[in-house]
Order: sequence, then structure tokens, then C-alpha cells
Amino acid sequence: MTEANKSLMKRFVSEYQSGDHDEDVLSEVISDAVIDHSAPAGLPPGRQGVKALHDAFFAAFADFHAVIQDQIAEGDKVVTRKTLRGRHTGAWQGLPATGREVAIAVIDIVRITDGQVVEHWNVVDQLGLMRQLGVLD
Repeated sequence: MTEANKSLMKRFVSEYQSGDHDEDVLSEVISDAVIDHSAPAGLPPGRQGVKALHDAFFAAFADFHAVIQDQIAEGDKVVTRKTLRGRHTGAWQGLPATGREVAIAVIDIVRITDGQVVEHWNVVDQLGLMRQLGVLD
């Protein structure tokens, strides 16, 4: 089961977070009632919140894609260490486009039940992102 769960997350990264941002994959992989323990304030609950957050990334960062560095699975959980990459071409959290290339370090932990992500936790290097965008030294 752990290999199947890892493959599911690889598919999510390659076909939704990267590539064509295929919303059918979002619907197949992420439960409508997913609990995102790390969601920023103001997002709707469930899959709609996941979509809203990704839509904001896709709009703010051209060529947005994710690269997996490591992946570990045990039981019903998968941990993925990855880098989100793109060029800042649209507003992000009130900051106008800078044109800068960014690489955002992320660690995701998901719990999978019946072939869908039902819980999510993550750590995102927000400080590193703000430095890359020139907001902080």
C-alpha cells in the first residue's frame, strides 16, 4: 500500500501541481472533505480550499511546478520533501510581480484513505520565499 500511496502523490505533483494543473487529478486524488491542518486563514474548507490556494500560486508564479526530492511512506501516510518553482509574474499576498525566479522548500505530510488524501499538514519556507522576492534581507 505504501508504494501505491507514494505513486498517488507523485501523480498529484506531476499532473496537478506541475504540468497542465489537471483539475480532474485534483478531484481524483484529494477528498472533497480533506482536512488541511496547515491551510492559510480565509480559505474554504475541503478540496475547494486546496484548489483556491493552488489557483493563487498558478496565477502569481509563471511556470509553476514542483520537484520531488524525497518521499517516505509508512502505513497510510506519505511525506514528500519538494521544491516549488516558478517566476513571480503576478501579485502574491499583496506583493506586485517582481519577475524573480523562486524556489520554495516544502515538506508535505498526507494521510490517504481509499485512494484519496483525507488529511494534510505541511511546512513551507515562507521566510525563504520573502527573501527571494526581495521583501526581506
